[in-house]
Amino acid sequence: MHNESLAAEDPVPVTRTVDHGTAKLLPDIDRPRAWLLTVDGAPQSYVDLDDPTHLEFEYARRLAHVLDEAAPEGQPLDVLHLGGGALTLPRYVAATRPRSRQHVIDSDRGLLDLVAEHLPLRDGSNSDVDSDSDVDSGSGITLHAQDARAALEAAPEAGVDVIVADVFTGSRIPAQLTSVEYARAAARVLRPRGCYAANLADSAPFDFLRSQLANFAAVFAYFALIAEPSVLRGRRFGNAVLVASHAELPIAALARRAAGDAFPARVEHGSALRRLIADARPVPDGQALPSPMPPDGAFSVG
Repeated sequence: MHNESLAAEDPVPVTRTVDHGTAKLLPDIDRPRAWLLTVDGAPQSYVDLDDPTHLEFEYARRLAHVLDEAAPEGQPLDVLHLGGGALTLPRYVAATRPRSRQHVIDSDRGLLDLVAEHLPLRDGSNSDVDSDSDVDSGSGITLHAQDARAALEAAPEAGVDVIVADVFTGSRIPAQLTSVEYARAAARVLRPRGCYAANLADSAPFDFLRSQLANFAAVFAYFALIAEPSVLRGRRFGNAVLVASHAELPIAALARRAAGDAFPARVEHGSALRRLIADARPVPDGQALPSPMPPDGAFSVG
């Protein structure tokens, strides 16, 4: 059977109904084996099968900066990814840190199956996701069709070096991933010098972002925010990467990396973030809300 993932000539879009909407894989005409994944029109991932270190989305680059600074260059990491998409960052870690062990959690089994079929981790490694997990032994990446919060709470204590959270249902982060109890669950799973990094989205007056900072400030000793100045100044809705750890963060190194991007970002920390938090309080599970709906056109394509 012809598989679009391996087609070097004239790749065609793929559309499939998955558990949480309609997924589309759209080929990039400028990069022969690169694909954009959308769900209900919202961009979810971009992946280049020939170059997994190519990160098209700015927020993905900022998450990658955190991964790059999590350990000396090339040293394997144990990483828990909450949210799978097209496996952009798991592929990045596998390429830059061989022998890393990575677990990817995504509640949308249909989406994981679509990605495994059309965007395999390695040529010839096309396989379905079974009822528990699917592991590609060559890449060290294990896929789990599970709820992110449930998987986090079931994970072993102090078992990973990095947690990467990029979970969106449509264009919103689910409420069960926006509470202080969720932040505590993440802290339990991280090793003492481990790091949490999450892709968030908000705009002025930053009610959601402030609540998330309050949650993680209540749990972690160190935290930072990576975002473009236009977002931080409240000029537009956009992504912000939250970073938290019990160990001191490599702020200067992250700032250098973020400043060198095509769309430079700032790394805010310390008193600047305390001022942003202001009177925001940690949010318990019973009061947690999803992230705000993006304004029309903020992230949609086509």
